[in-house]
Amino acid sequence: MARKYVLKNIDTAPRDAQSAIAYEEELNEAQCQAAMFLDGPLLVIAGAGTGKTRTLVYRVARLIERGIDPRSILLLTFTRRAAEEMLRRAGLLTDSRCERVAGGTFHSFGNMVLRQYGQLLGLAPGFTIMDRGDSEDVIQLLRAQMGLDKRDKRFPRKQTIGEIHSLARNTQVPLADLVQREYSHLADYLDELVTITERYQAYKRDKSLLDYDDLLTRLKELLDSHEDLRRRLSDRFRFIMVDEYQDTNRLQSDIIRRLAFTHDNVMAVGDDAQSIYSFRGANFRNIMDFPNQFPGATLIPLEENYRSTQPILRLTNEIITRAAERYEKTLFSRKSEGDVPLLVQAESEHTQSRFVCQRILELREEGVPLWDMAVLFRSSFHSFDLEIELARNDIPFVKRGGFQFMETAHIKDVLAHLRILSNPSDAVSWGRVLMLLEGVGPQMSRKLIDRILAMEDPGRGLLEVESRGRAAQGIKTLARVLGECAERTRPADMAQYLMQYYLPILKRKHADDYPKRLRDLEHFQSLTERYQSIERLLSDMALEPPSASVDETLPVDPDEGPLVLSTVHSAKGLEWHSVFIIWTLEGRFPSYYNTNSLEELEEERRLLYVAATRAKENLFFSYPARVYDRNLGMVFSRPSQFIDGIPEDLLEPMSLVHEDSWYSQL
Repeated sequence: MARKYVLKNIDTAPRDAQSAIAYEEELNEAQCQAAMFLDGPLLVIAGAGTGKTRTLVYRVARLIERGIDPRSILLLTFTRRAAEEMLRRAGLLTDSRCERVAGGTFHSFGNMVLRQYGQLLGLAPGFTIMDRGDSEDVIQLLRAQMGLDKRDKRFPRKQTIGEIHSLARNTQVPLADLVQREYSHLADYLDELVTITERYQAYKRDKSLLDYDDLLTRLKELLDSHEDLRRRLSDRFRFIMVDEYQDTNRLQSDIIRRLAFTHDNVMAVGDDAQSIYSFRGANFRNIMDFPNQFPGATLIPLEENYRSTQPILRLTNEIITRAAERYEKTLFSRKSEGDVPLLVQAESEHTQSRFVCQRILELREEGVPLWDMAVLFRSSFHSFDLEIELARNDIPFVKRGGFQFMETAHIKDVLAHLRILSNPSDAVSWGRVLMLLEGVGPQMSRKLIDRILAMEDPGRGLLEVESRGRAAQGIKTLARVLGECAERTRPADMAQYLMQYYLPILKRKHADDYPKRLRDLEHFQSLTERYQSIERLLSDMALEPPSASVDETLPVDPDEGPLVLSTVHSAKGLEWHSVFIIWTLEGRFPSYYNTNSLEELEEERRLLYVAATRAKENLFFSYPARVYDRNLGMVFSRPSQFIDGIPEDLLEPMSLVHEDSWYSQL
């Protein structure tokens, strides 16, 4: 057998003063300081638009240029694409050595380690990873085995069970505590939820299965239970970099602490002011407590913003300055000129929608393409009225985040009742309404519809239907409700009465998340206030429904692209020339439902900050002066507490007047 001679890799990296990269010319002072940092813990507080990705790229290049073995660098990001792009850019600055950097997501790293060392936990190297759908199918199987899939049980669906299970593991909170805190309406099912969770874990162990969350929980378990391996991995990955650190959960933070067991060389990059994903398990405390987890950490703020004008930054600085807890930083821009952001008060939601549409068309005429404008909102249903107005003005749009409002089951249920009132011969709507009744299945529904439509007056036909059993009372109640509604003339009055009837049905059909669906219905109720006839309401819902996809109306220039409508959560990391933030009023932004604690309120503040920092040149806040309240009817509103009282030189107030009003000529 021939002898082997090992050829060692030649280190061609320039060192120290021989740097081939002009860091001082390519980076600003703070970015350069972070990129040149070598040993010890480092926290980079990267304000919005301050070039955090560029800083990470140059840090990777600098380490390799200094002769650090690229295999000892671990770059953790939240998407595989982000890691690949950073390493590609670093490779352009240096050479192919960047290809040997360990870069990827937390989950991909967990998969790699568990494949190699999982036997220490009894895991076979060939374990199968289940996706979300697979996990839910297993939960459904266990749910059925426990007899919890019967219609009369009203037990949470597989999706909700999976969501609760995942959140508990990622936040490291006991399931019982999480249910009491976040899902109190499901507290009666706690024992069954705990049992399903235990059986789910056993099922995976027996069949050598891991779900997505196991890649992190089992990795932490491995690091905790085998100190020799923890030390070996820590010695191997001597330079750890984590992007978007404010979005890490407690589990991910614990993993980083263990991987840095022997050296503390962790560079965490993030922005405490942009921590907005607690509903996914992200923990604001991770970035705030980094100096405690890594004593002696160096803190470098990135404050020069390359996105927005100085007037926009003056406002966003003011918004976040009011936060209860934050790292000190003041964003600034070399783009000193620009318009002061506007706070627009509209008399109603519809007036707000008219303003947004008109201003978008004006900006378009001024040369701003639709794709470089965005309308942002706290919750998906806040754009419903605007979507109708955009369609009327032939403004194409794409919607990101949330759901298709008109396609949700609860909205369609209420609309079906209204359609019957408008057209008693609507067999499709009759079918949907009847199937909501307990004791009525598909076969009975078809028979009932045949009887109702065979009568001369279908509207009264329901009163003459003979039925027995559980269905009888439901049919009788439905007949009474439709009769009462028919006597009302205003769509808003009809909708309000129907909601009282539908609420028990909503709780029965959607026990998992009825509070969220109830908020949708309340918003739908407010929309009906603008209509005087049920026919016009139903026509708008049918002919110009809101959509979660590109509107079919094409722009004048086919290459222009559509306007962007987006929830703030879906807009993070993006930017536009002009940004409209709608519904910035108390009770909607912040939402009434997210002000139960200081932590929730502060996350709402950060959410508005993220929305405002998306704008490059123009920024508009708007809110309707009158809004609908389910208990009080139409009430006067006030601006969000996050912007109320801000000096007018930072946020200029604007009122809207109608063209034909006498004071519009003043």
